[in-house]
This record gives sequence, C-alpha cells and structure tokens, in this order.
Amino acid sequence: MADDSQAAGYEFSIATTPPTWRQTRLALLVIAMLVLSFVASARFASGQLTRINSFIPTVEAIDFVADLVTAVLLFGQFAIIPSRALLVLASGYLYAALIIISHALSFPGAFAPNGLFQTGIQATPWLYTFWRFGFSATVLAYALMRNWAGERGEIRTSPARAVWLSITAVVILVCTLTWAVTVEEPLLIPLLSDVLNFTPAWNYLAVGALLISIIAFVLLAVRRTSVLDLWLTVAVFGMVVEQALVSFFVHSRFSFGHYSSRVVAVIVSTIVLIALLSETVRLYARLARANRRLQLERASKLINVQVAIAATIHQLRQPLTAIGARSAAAKRFLAQISPDTARVQHIHDDITSATSHANEVLESIRALFEDADQPYTLVNVNVLIAESLQVLRNELEEHGITTSMQLAPDLPLIMGHKGQLEEVILNLVHNSIDAMGALAANKRRALSIETKQQGRDEVVISLQDTGPGIAQEKIMKVFDAFVTTKAKGTGLGLAIARMIIERHGGQISVRSDPGNGARFEITLPTKMTPVSHNGVISRR
Repeated sequence: MADDSQAAGYEFSIATTPPTWRQTRLALLVIAMLVLSFVASARFASGQLTRINSFIPTVEAIDFVADLVTAVLLFGQFAIIPSRALLVLASGYLYAALIIISHALSFPGAFAPNGLFQTGIQATPWLYTFWRFGFSATVLAYALMRNWAGERGEIRTSPARAVWLSITAVVILVCTLTWAVTVEEPLLIPLLSDVLNFTPAWNYLAVGALLISIIAFVLLAVRRTSVLDLWLTVAVFGMVVEQALVSFFVHSRFSFGHYSSRVVAVIVSTIVLIALLSETVRLYARLARANRRLQLERASKLINVQVAIAATIHQLRQPLTAIGARSAAAKRFLAQISPDTARVQHIHDDITSATSHANEVLESIRALFEDADQPYTLVNVNVLIAESLQVLRNELEEHGITTSMQLAPDLPLIMGHKGQLEEVILNLVHNSIDAMGALAANKRRALSIETKQQGRDEVVISLQDTGPGIAQEKIMKVFDAFVTTKAKGTGLGLAIARMIIERHGGQISVRSDPGNGARFEITLPTKMTPVSHNGVISRR
C-alpha cells in the first residue's frame, strides 16, 4: 500500500484512520473474552453432544452473509484506496464466503443425508481445510503487504478492472477446489475415519493453518496503524482460538469443542464486518459535518462579499451625494450673469473634501475586510469627532439640527484605525440626521456628543439625539447585519460600526426611549490588542 504520507490523503477511510484508545481498549476486551471462551471450550471440548443437523447450515449462513458483505465493503474501500493489500483482503473474504457454500452443501445431514454433492465423507473436511487455510493465507498476505509493500503497494490499473479480475479468479479457484474434492475424493488423504470421528491428519492440517494465523496475528499486532488493522487483528486472534481448538481438542463432530469452534468462526466473520459498518457510519458523520462546515464557510464568504459590496455602497453614498449636490450648486453659481467665484471656490473645497472622504471610505472598508495587520496609529478622539461633524455640517444645517459637544479636556489618545473610527462616528451622526429629519417642523432637533475618560484605560463617546427613538422590539437586533429601522436602509451601518469597535477591543451599545431619541455609547480602550474576526459579520 502507499506509504503513510500518501495514506494521509485518505483520512476518511477505515483503512487509514488510526484507532483511538477507546477502540483499542474495546479490542483488548474482545480478545480477553476470546481467551476465556477458549479456556472454557478446551476444558469440555471432548464431550459429545446431541447432533443438531440445522446447526451447520445456520452458522454457515451467518458466516456467508458476514463474509460476503465484508468483501463488498472492502472492495469499496479498495475503490477509494487502490491498495494491493486491500484487494487481497477483500478477495480473501470473498473466497471464504463462496467456499462456505460448497462446504455447507456437502455437509452430511445439512440439506441431504449424504450432502447435496452425494460424495464420500472426505469432501466436507477437506473443503473446511481449504476454507481455513485459504483465508488464513490471504490475511497473512495482507499483513505482509501492509508491512513491506511500501509505495509499490498501490494498484496502478483501473480499480474496477482489478476488482472484476479478482472476483473472477476467486470464483474459478473455489469452483476448481470444489470440483477437485468431489470428483477426485478417492485420491485425498482421509480426514475422517467415520461420519463423526476425525483422523490425526485432520489435527495436523489444522496446526498448519494455526501457524499461519499466528504469524498473521503477530504481524498485524506489531503494525496496527489503522482501525481496519486493529479489528482484523482481533478477528485473526479469533481464528487462532478456533484453529487451536480444532488442532488439539476437537476429535469428532458434534462435540462441545466442535460446536464451540463454529461459534468462534461466526465471531471471526462478523468482527471486521461490525467494525466496517460502525466506522462507515462514524466516518460518514464526519464527512457530513465537514461538508456542512464547507457549506457554511462558502456561505460565509458569499455573505462577506455581499457585506463588503453593500458596505461600500452604504459608506460611499454620503460623499457621492455631497459631490453631486455641490457640483450642481457650483454649476448654478457659474451660470449666473456675474458668477459667484468665491462661493464656487468654497464649493470646490467641499467637493475636494468629499472626494478625499470617499477615498478614505474605500481604504477603511478594504482594511476592515482583510486579515492583514491593520495600520493602527494614535488617534485623538476629540479631533476625530470635530472633523466628522465638519464633514456633515451642511447636512446638519439643511435639516435644522443644532449640535453641542462636551469634549473632555486632556482626553488620552487611543490606538486605532483613524479612517474606520471616523466611519463609525459619521455613521451614527448620519443615522441621527435621518431619524430627526422625519420629525415635524416644530419639533426640536438637537444632537449632543460627549467624551469622557472612564477609569484609567478607557475612553467613552456618547451620542444623543432627539429623534423618534428605536422601538423596543428592534433595539436588541439593531446591530445585526441586514437589520434596519429605515425604509431604504441597507441594515449594515450599525453592523459595520459594531465590527469596527469590536476589532478595536471596544464595545458599542444603544439605549432608547421611544419618542425621546436614542443614545449610542462607545467604549474604547486606550491600549488594545486588535481583535480579528476575519471580516465576518455574525448574524445573531
């Protein structure tokens, strides 16, 4: 098989996933139970019990189904990881499943008094011998290939072609062995002296299969790098127990040891199947969770793009509107008989300022949605507020809003991104303008801004307006993305403001008494460690 570095690419396969300590403990517990069953069976192995003709068809039907399903699942694993070792192991389980059919059909009393093949008494024990020898040999081959195949262990041809070739070879081998023991039975060494009792040759042959299984067990136990290896090790130990009983304690059919060995054979057939099914379910759950995370990440990236675009539109709307309005005003002043050049010059300065603001908006948004370290500098909050109100002075005047500032003297400087913090102030002031713009003409329109130092390491900014306020059912979600209290709002302004403040290590909150305006409060540390949120605005 491919080496471990290659196998790392197949992290969702039972053939490469390393076992957990819990799985290892469970495997050791099963091995301990098999040891106890061997001790108990060996003690009473020679005791002859009642012959139950339905016993062999029943247990071998279970063996057949378990081995066949295991083979199918292992072929499926091979389709994922084109490993020669997996192909050999899957073929071994298929071989065991198919030769069980021949063994059960030939067993006297199972389906017919002398078996359906109507042969002598030697065919059945020889088919059992081929069954256990063949399966033990394929497991040993798997163990050897797992330990020493290295990079040469990966199949270079089409996996489907390799599977069909393997299935064909196994079917031909099983048919050939079945034909040999039924047609050429007189040439076989006798393994039964009569219908019930085995000859010593039976036990000697069983010792050969036992030795192969012991070697395979040691090799697998030494490596045991995957969940499949772990449970195959347990299954091979079960084979060792079964073949030890057959080699040393089973001398006749339908003895206690004979029945016990067949029960152990069922355990051997089902151990890897149970592991494959349980691990398949577990790995499927992991894949489902991983796929869900990928979908969420993709959705998050799409939201990020949407938010970035919407944020750009939202933040650029104000300076672009100002540029358009000032340009129209300048055109009117220039069209007069006596152009008012002084006023046009003043408007030109406003347009230049708005253009500069637009550039700052683009820069701050780019910085907000990137993961790189931000260009933090020392910022004077009082100056920041004064400059922000200067940018919006025309809109404040147009809406008849009076402003008052109570800025604490000797306020400590804070470390932050000046452009982003300015966007927060502009956004809050602009929201207040929109809110108070809807008031009746006789209503008082006022905006008050206050700064103060809180403790030794925090600066607090408060903005209070006299607008209609925010409804209580909306105030808890006002900072969520795409939630807006305005008819044509994007629902991003306050969400972006919260993102910026949180990335500066601060907090933003709002209180509102409907009908008496809203009060926003920002708390910023003077010394901070930038907090990165990867540009994602959470929807809560």
